[in-house]
Amino acid sequence: MNQLSEFIGAKVEAQRAFFHSGGTRSYKFRLAMLRKLREALDDWEKPLCDALKQDLHKSYEEAWLTEISIVRGEIDNHIRHLRRWMKVQKPRTPLKLFPSHSRVMVEPLGVALIIAPWNYPVQLLLNPLVGAISAGCTAILKTSPAVPNVAQVLVQMIGCTFPEEYITLFNGHRDMNTALLEQHFDLIFFTGSPSLGRTVMEAAAKNLTPVVLELGGKSPCIVDLGANVAVAAKRIAWGKCINAGQTCIAPDYLLIHSSLKQEFVDEFRRAVSSLLGEDAAQSDYYCRMVSTKAFERVAGYLAEGKVLAGGHLDPSQRYIEPTLLEVDNLQANVMQEEIFGPILPLITFDNLADAEAVIAERPRPLALYYFGAESNGRALLKRNISGGACINDTIMHIANEHTPFGGVGNSGMGRYHGKESFLAFSHLRTILISPRKWDLPLRYMPYKLFGLIKRLIS
Repeated sequence: MNQLSEFIGAKVEAQRAFFHSGGTRSYKFRLAMLRKLREALDDWEKPLCDALKQDLHKSYEEAWLTEISIVRGEIDNHIRHLRRWMKVQKPRTPLKLFPSHSRVMVEPLGVALIIAPWNYPVQLLLNPLVGAISAGCTAILKTSPAVPNVAQVLVQMIGCTFPEEYITLFNGHRDMNTALLEQHFDLIFFTGSPSLGRTVMEAAAKNLTPVVLELGGKSPCIVDLGANVAVAAKRIAWGKCINAGQTCIAPDYLLIHSSLKQEFVDEFRRAVSSLLGEDAAQSDYYCRMVSTKAFERVAGYLAEGKVLAGGHLDPSQRYIEPTLLEVDNLQANVMQEEIFGPILPLITFDNLADAEAVIAERPRPLALYYFGAESNGRALLKRNISGGACINDTIMHIANEHTPFGGVGNSGMGRYHGKESFLAFSHLRTILISPRKWDLPLRYMPYKLFGLIKRLIS
């Protein structure tokens, strides 16, 4: 074991000792820590937003809406409902167990590891942390080095807010991830790509550690007959422009009825102009690709189709204009890999079944978007599985802290947000309580009353 692994192992053991002391378990402590995180978020709002501007060219407005406000809503929801979520449950006990009775206790899992990505580095680190705090866990956090300014602010914020034996944060590269994944945790919560998710799950399997994996994939968007094309174009353009398409639930490719194609292209151009101005490169509200490597990867997709709108690049700024790209080859890289950028491949269809066949050929997505009649959208969702979905909208399903968010299959496993976050870091422990002095003789050998037992159980 190298020095880094030994150092991290000591931090994990310190957290395990603190957890076993029982210090995190009371309602009073959990509530106080949630309020402390809420205060810290207010105190560090400006430094966090400034850092997001430095790393991603993210405007204050977008930073607040997509990062700060979502974490605030999550904290407030947990503060409001925590006492009720923590209550011991009293389920019905069947007659066959008389005179015993049952209880279900909601207990914290223990020491959690939360690994966050770079695209929403505040929200996707702190939202799971809210669940860990409310469940009564301790937590080791890991930020992404791809957003160094945000990571540095988060290190300072967490260090000033919580003792490290309760919550601590590490920043670093792959050697840090490797050292962290060598440790024994009671839960690993990972947000990132499916390929890295496999690495996390493989490491977790060595200790039979449960995982929550929030991954991604290619989220399809269908514009069908009956859609309001102008509204669809505006909402799809917004969903692709926000964070420059670097969103796990961004529309990844567009399936559109052939009769609506030209109208949609025209409306998409108008929508981008209304969102970002005539030159998106000059907009204060448009992000940049996170790195030169990311820029080159996404820009390379432009050679795989015909540009219908957008297409301008500026490597010096890591700028890619929001782009519609008509694609004929469904085996092209742009239709095989998650794009994670502001390029939207467009494929036409004449029959909805053909569009659904394209979706079925790919792993189950994190999100599915349908524009058209609501009844048709509901029917389509019954036939196609995804982590979440919107009918006549994009992205917005993530903003409801009262509903679960999570993937399925290649796009992830497990859920969080609201009560689901609390449960993700908890164990439901069933307890049977029997009287000390008497019971019914039915269960004991030699089963003299077997006929009666059979009737009670059947």
